[in-house]
Amino acid sequence: MTELLSTEEYKSIAAGLKLPTRAFINGEFVDAIDGATMQSINPATGEVLADIAACKTADVDLAVANGKAVFERGDWSQLHPSERKTAIAKLASLIEENALELAVMETLEAGKPIHECVKTDLPETVHCIQWHAEATDKLYDQLSPSGNGALGMIVREPLGVVACVLPWNFPLMMVAWKLAPALAAGNSVIVKPAESTSMTTLRIAELAIEAGIPAGVFNVLPGFGPDVGEPLGMHEDVQVVSFTGSTATGRRFLEYSARSNLKRIVLECGGKSPSVVLGDAENLDSVAENIVTAALWNMGQNCTANSRIIIHKDLKAELTEKILEKMQDWQTGDPMNPEHMLGAIINRVQYDKIISFIEIGKRQGAKVLAGGEAITMGDGLFIAPTLFDDVTPDMTIAVEEIFGPVFCLIEAESDEQALRMANDNCYGLHASLYTGNLKKAHKYARRLQAGTVSVNCFSEGDISTPFGGFKLSGFGGRDNSLQAHDQYTEVKTIWLDLED
Repeated sequence: MTELLSTEEYKSIAAGLKLPTRAFINGEFVDAIDGATMQSINPATGEVLADIAACKTADVDLAVANGKAVFERGDWSQLHPSERKTAIAKLASLIEENALELAVMETLEAGKPIHECVKTDLPETVHCIQWHAEATDKLYDQLSPSGNGALGMIVREPLGVVACVLPWNFPLMMVAWKLAPALAAGNSVIVKPAESTSMTTLRIAELAIEAGIPAGVFNVLPGFGPDVGEPLGMHEDVQVVSFTGSTATGRRFLEYSARSNLKRIVLECGGKSPSVVLGDAENLDSVAENIVTAALWNMGQNCTANSRIIIHKDLKAELTEKILEKMQDWQTGDPMNPEHMLGAIINRVQYDKIISFIEIGKRQGAKVLAGGEAITMGDGLFIAPTLFDDVTPDMTIAVEEIFGPVFCLIEAESDEQALRMANDNCYGLHASLYTGNLKKAHKYARRLQAGTVSVNCFSEGDISTPFGGFKLSGFGGRDNSLQAHDQYTEVKTIWLDLED
């Protein structure tokens, strides 16, 4: 997976793919009960790739019933942790063996650059599943300090049926982030992939059976949000919903929980992440490179995209020139071409939304320094990477999440003002801080209201660090790290009286 192939080789692989199109319930591919389908469309060409099963409430009920039955039988939930570890690790190995197929499939369906799928998404997916597999038999329960007359045991137990509702921007990585710790704990899992990107998740479910994960433990229900997501959120036998996506939809899952069985809800929602460049920032070439990467990675379709660049006035002119220079390296085009760093926007709705934000920015007086328009390539959905200047903190493009290759420059009179502007937003998922002063690095990183703060770089951390947000960006738990296991388990106290 480390060496890139040619465009022609990737297209040849794509032409030979057998695309999974049916739901996966109780270890088998099946049609939706009512036979309904939805189209999977390649956003880079407009081509219909396949008709995918579009599940509804009846399919949800069937999958939940099977997941609950296998959980209560103990085929997976009561399996020794080391045996679960072996099966999950085998799944990671099988994904690695089929990584090229999965990378091409994700590029076809999501419009993501093949370079990114091969070099980032697949390796991180495999590593995530391997990491959580290894943790399966290394998480200890506890004893309370209860003296010699009693024994207080604090144990963790799997919850039962877990629903994972995925976004379309990182289909493979997001299924790994949620599936691996949920399986490690012994739960049965139902995954609802985003309707635009179902196929790689379906393929992984097939590989899970080959890895030795029992039928019914991992089910995949493609379909639309109201038809699958809402029934999962309302289902009395679903104990957890882990959701990554918009804040508006996250609010609805909290409502579903309140209206049903008070199931646990874990949310990772939107972001409007800032890059904060203090007046003493050093190595502006590196700062510019990190800023451009943070803003444009995955076409800006990333919750942590640093779309607000807040720069001390003393550095703004020089840094702006360097940012424009670094943007030249980010060429947009056919995502099957490994030289292209930017591919297609996921679908027409998102494309139109991004274009509308660009037009709003122009109308409100922001100055376009680069891009600012669509790119015509057949029936594909491409937008030029766009940088705005002369942006004030109250402008729409500085306040609302765009989720596209659009970012803006905001000038700060002082470091303190830069910090205030960074925190003056309803979101708090990520922030980047640039400074040459070690004391300021510690001080300002603490004061930035974000779940992850990267200093003198753009980073979300790694698998060992918890990922989630403050304010409207998150609720109820964290992905990644050992903390990810907590949200898929229940804590029980077992009290034994040892007195005669």
